Amino acid sequence: QAAFVSALRKEPGGRPRCLPPRSWAAEGSESPAVFAAAEGRERFETRVTVLENGLRVASQNKFGQFCTVGLLINSGSRHEAKYLSGISHFLEKLAFSSTAQFGSKDEILLTLEKHGGICDCQASRDTIMYAVSADAKGLDTVVNLLADVALQPRLSDEEIEMTRTAIRFELEDLNMRPDPEPLLTEMIHAAAYKENTVGLNRFCPVENTDKIDREVLHSYLRNYYTPDRMVLAGVGIEHEQLVECAKKYLLGVEPVWGSGQTKDVDRSVAQYTGGIVKVEKDMSDVSLGPTPIPELTHIMIGLESCSFLEEDFIPFAVLNMMMGGGGSFSAGGPGKGMFTRLYLNVLNRHHWMYNATSYHHSYEDTGLLCIHASADPKQVREMVEIITREFILMAGAVGEVELERAKTQLKSMLMMNLESRPVIFEDVGRQVLATNTRKLPHELCALISQVKSTDIKRVVTKMLHKKPAVAALGDLTDLPTYEHIQAALSSKDGRLPRMYRLFR
Repeated sequence: QAAFVSALRKEPGGRPRCLPPRSWAAEGSESPAVFAAAEGRERFETRVTVLENGLRVASQNKFGQFCTVGLLINSGSRHEAKYLSGISHFLEKLAFSSTAQFGSKDEILLTLEKHGGICDCQASRDTIMYAVSADAKGLDTVVNLLADVALQPRLSDEEIEMTRTAIRFELEDLNMRPDPEPLLTEMIHAAAYKENTVGLNRFCPVENTDKIDREVLHSYLRNYYTPDRMVLAGVGIEHEQLVECAKKYLLGVEPVWGSGQTKDVDRSVAQYTGGIVKVEKDMSDVSLGPTPIPELTHIMIGLESCSFLEEDFIPFAVLNMMMGGGGSFSAGGPGKGMFTRLYLNVLNRHHWMYNATSYHHSYEDTGLLCIHASADPKQVREMVEIITREFILMAGAVGEVELERAKTQLKSMLMMNLESRPVIFEDVGRQVLATNTRKLPHELCALISQVKSTDIKRVVTKMLHKKPAVAALGDLTDLPTYEHIQAALSSKDGRLPRMYRLFR
């Protein structure tokens, strides 16, 4: 009910549009009956309850027949320093397989089908998420299934062997894809955080596929799948109902790996190192066919920003939006970001550039602002200089119009994304996992509105004092040295040091 009223559009006077104006009621007659009403903050409030074992239950009411419920666990590739790299990748692929109650994946899918449900598992560098979207009437079944999948997986030899095959195939596919973005993201993290936390590989290295077995997985799960590292989040259900289900299926449950004392829990804080990771690769045959993609060299340059818990996170998000960018073939139109700096200053001026896109990766203890660019191998040096110049220009004057446009675009993107129930679920879960509370969309919009050009200049100046992280993929014959890129980012105009050759 609460979500229903909050969804009603309001007129300038503040009355919901769905209700007839007061003038419609005849004198002396009663006002129209209101079937659903919620006052004040109640209509958007995210409610959080902590159970006796430390597990947090968070819910957001949302009108509708379906709900999205899931378990988010503070576990990911950043926690694998003391283990074999690739455990999170294995767990993601093994999710929703046979458990103590369900004999196979098919049995799980058939159970969900009865409630019109679908399931998914995603592992990132710092979180693993088991989620189900289903009819709200099947909440009890859904929470029971989630508890069983997370805490009682069978991890049979056959399932582990199938996972090894799936991972090998995925790694092969990753290296053959025309889009190198996932590979470059791995490389830039490895360069920026050398051999620590978020710099550890998110994908399982080929040499580890045969070494990871049930015993290795259990030793990891014993330390990281503990109730105090978990959030049960739900969107589209009553909070009390979700808490009851959590108490029933997640309180006092003995996991299949036993509940011994946790040890070796990695609480390391990310250490930004900066550096370069280069992969020389022949990209000439990446996509053959009637219209092959030309051979390109891909460069990603990044600098440390800040964590999503810091106040500067919002100015960095606005800055990322202001830089924008995309591919040179992107169709124009309102809202496509054609007025962002990487379109105006880079793609519109240099026809030979195939891509220039800004990315902002943010974690609970660090962040990384990067620009990815791709062009013909012969123009690598020029491309690098164009990107370093853009980094330096970030600290210069920020136009009022471009700042307002970036803020409006960020707010509209935030609100559009939060129209989707699975996105609200992930937002609730991740925020509660990190901070035990949730900042609501209107609070975030207010913070975005407060960003001034001086904030952008301040965060950029601080960022430019750090060593850069560089990832390069393709034909790197003309790639400038790391020292030259660093010098360009320390200069006033972002230009690379001139090179004088005796023989050309």
